[in-house]
Formats: sequence, C-alpha cells, structure tokens
Amino acid sequence: MRFLKTLLLFTATTLLVARGGNAATAQQLQTEGQAALENLYAANPKTRDLGQKAYAVLVFPTVVRAGLLMAGFERGDGVLFVKGNVDGYYNTTSACPGLQAGAQTYSYALFFMTPEDLKSLKKSGGLNLGAAPGLTVADKGVAGGASLYTLQGIKAFVFGQKGLMANIGFKATKISQYTPSK
Repeated sequence: MRFLKTLLLFTATTLLVARGGNAATAQQLQTEGQAALENLYAANPKTRDLGQKAYAVLVFPTVVRAGLLMAGFERGDGVLFVKGNVDGYYNTTSACPGLQAGAQTYSYALFFMTPEDLKSLKKSGGLNLGAAPGLTVADKGVAGGASLYTLQGIKAFVFGQKGLMANIGFKATKISQYTPSK
C-alpha cells in the first residue's frame, strides 16, 4: 500500500510540475489554440461549421494524462475565443480514479453554442465538467452525427490523441480561469 501511495504521489507531481515548469505565455496559448482548432477542423470538416455557429470556443491545445494502477491525473492550459477574439485563459485539471496504465497527450475543444451556455463558465470562474449543463462529448467517430449540431448546449471534442492509455473508471474535471505569463 505504501508503494502505491508513493507511486501515485510521484505520478501526480510529475504531471503537474512538468507543465508548470514551462508554462505557455498568453501569446503561445493563443497561437497553439488556433492551430489546434485548425487541426480539429481539418480532421473533421463539420466541426468548422459548428465553430462558426458557436458563441465561444474554449480550446486546450495540449492536455497531458498519466495513470498507473488505481489513479490517474490530467492537466492542460487553454484559451477561450468569443466570436474569434481571445476572452480569457483557463486550465483543466482532472482526477481519474479507476484501473489504468499509460500516458498520453491530447487536445480538446468545448463549443459553447449560446451566451447562456458560456455563463456557467464565466459565473464561477470555472466549470466542473461532471456538472456541465447540456454537455455532449464526441470523438471523431461520432462527431458527424446530426444531434451534435443543435444550437444549444456545450459540445466537447477530443482529438489529436498521442500515446497509450488504458483505463476503466471515471474522471472529475475542473476548469478554472487563470492568468498566463505575458
């Protein structure tokens, strides 16, 4: 049991410190965020139309996930675009209990279809994805479905996965506003 606690502490520390040691500047996040969205649009052309209809898009260009045995952790920094203009910076942190092994990086984007959908993020300075109103999550395999293209709710797309990760469990995700370095 002591070994497991040590291993989990090491995994969490490595994951959280790795990104913090070379945190992106505001300009880097904006550039990486726009590039990540273009990658999503190229891989799934229907998402470009969704992006044009969305009131706002919060994109996390790189999220790092690592897990071993009974726990995993995720962390990444992102940028919020409202009608194409930068409106803030956010980070995402997740705890992922359950059986798992591996490490991966990926990108994800949240499309807020109306100003009301964005209010849950703005009001609290963050968002708990487990409690997000009207959240629809899609990967490339289901993103072509017409049900994703309603003009309400929050649409989430995970893309650009790299690495190897196997897991059975769930995750609790918190998105919080922050100020990156200039």
